[in-house]
Amino acid sequence: MFTCQNWRLFLEENSIRAVILGIPGVGKTTIISEVEGIFEEKGLKAETAVFGSLMFEEAKKKGLKTRDDMRNLPIEDQRNLQEEAAQRIADIRERIVIIDTHLFIRTSEWYYPGIPMNVTNIIRPTHLILVIANPQEILMRRQADSTRRRDLSTEAEIQHEVEVSRIMIVSSANMTGSPFTILENQKNQARKVAQDIVRLLVG
Repeated sequence: MFTCQNWRLFLEENSIRAVILGIPGVGKTTIISEVEGIFEEKGLKAETAVFGSLMFEEAKKKGLKTRDDMRNLPIEDQRNLQEEAAQRIADIRERIVIIDTHLFIRTSEWYYPGIPMNVTNIIRPTHLILVIANPQEILMRRQADSTRRRDLSTEAEIQHEVEVSRIMIVSSANMTGSPFTILENQKNQARKVAQDIVRLLVG
């Protein structure tokens, strides 16, 4: 019978904790939904943890009204919310965990890392997957998304965000020792990207 300590050792040795990253508008949510469907077709169960949603659940306890308000919190408050969300993910007991998050949070003055060292030390990711897309397509997706209150960006600013993402995924891989890959989500190719992700994770 597993004790709590034995269970954690089992998870560390056998689990898949894949962090799928991308700036807003790359189609990450659609891709992850496709990944879940492919795993189901293979008879495998994966649990998806949306990092921002978990942070928001904690933020609501502190009086915040929307997810987008978190970007305006003091850095220390954001760091605390990240650690609280990371701990909830670390406690998930499924063998395959998909973590949906961003490489960075853009505030009015800073790019704040979405998975800094204190967070990765808690989550212990096994794979890092960056999804990118054409800046023009990203801009169109953002403009069509009425569910979020996003800052307006130009195509050039989005291109800069993609470049920052490429730099940060390398830094994150060096920091965690996790393998990483970069996949481009071309128009109407979410299923193909999802298939590539599943192949990378389980063959």
